[in-house]
Amino acid sequence: MRQIGVWGVLGLWGLVCAGAVGYAMWQGYRGPAFAAAVGAFVILLLGMLLFAAKGVEQGLTAVGTGGGFLLGAGVFVVYIAYLVGTGSFSIARAGVMAAFVFVPLSLAVSAGPAAAGAWQDFLVVAGVWIVVKFGPSHWLWPYPGGRLAYVMTVLVAVNVAVATFVVLRRANGIGYSIGWGKNWGWYVAGSFAVFGCIAIPLGIGMRFIAFAPQWNRWSSLLFTSVAILFFTAWPEELLFRGLLQNFLTRASKNDLAGWWTASVFFGLSHITNMGFPNWRYVILATIAGIFYGWTWRKSGSIFASALVHAAVDAVWHFLFRTG
Repeated sequence: MRQIGVWGVLGLWGLVCAGAVGYAMWQGYRGPAFAAAVGAFVILLLGMLLFAAKGVEQGLTAVGTGGGFLLGAGVFVVYIAYLVGTGSFSIARAGVMAAFVFVPLSLAVSAGPAAAGAWQDFLVVAGVWIVVKFGPSHWLWPYPGGRLAYVMTVLVAVNVAVATFVVLRRANGIGYSIGWGKNWGWYVAGSFAVFGCIAIPLGIGMRFIAFAPQWNRWSSLLFTSVAILFFTAWPEELLFRGLLQNFLTRASKNDLAGWWTASVFFGLSHITNMGFPNWRYVILATIAGIFYGWTWRKSGSIFASALVHAAVDAVWHFLFRTG
């Protein structure tokens, strides 16, 4: 794989930040609180993307255990600055964020030299998922009106996962990188196409989706697709493929078992979406997880599986209505 370098990642980061901030300003946001929220967003996004650049991971892992805690402390300081800047500081909020950041790091330290796939690894993965899925995100990120709650929580979660598993635990095979490798075009396009051939008729047959193109929304296709890639597909692929599937495979010493088990967990993680229990969503998400997991296995990178994931979500968003 030809991994993108630091300058390439910085350029990508700049484009995403410019688009997001420009859109927010177009919506009328201004003032000191907005500046504090923007500052937190751009720094957390930089942390998420920078470790996918060539050579960055090796640079911080050379610091040792302190590197993971240094990154975690940076995330916590950014959050405190957000609270102060938006006038929403409270000891309770700071305490909850401190636990979200430092408990996973402490668990990772307790694993010592154990190979990836220790019980601490699974506990951290489950805890991060629970916080993102069910945590008090709107309370943690009150400005502006909770509209950034999900995105900011995801950014913190990814930074915590990177600090825990990439820097501190130095888990192999995560594939936390942005680049392109040989035959990736076939893996990404093939996985997307075959999944579509299965999921579309199955979803229509289950009356879960219906073909309903949103032609009036196509002007936002690029912006929405980029947002889906970085704030939905990338974090979920890190969690369910780079970490969960990776650790399950190592713990079971069976590649197929890790792949299919992680796919089932991915499907079950959607059971509360749009009403509980949403078994139709679980079935389609499990099948999707199988294809995302296959792409990750073939490419060795969460970037490739995230591209398939983002393409599926974007097509669903613009071409189908959920029943």
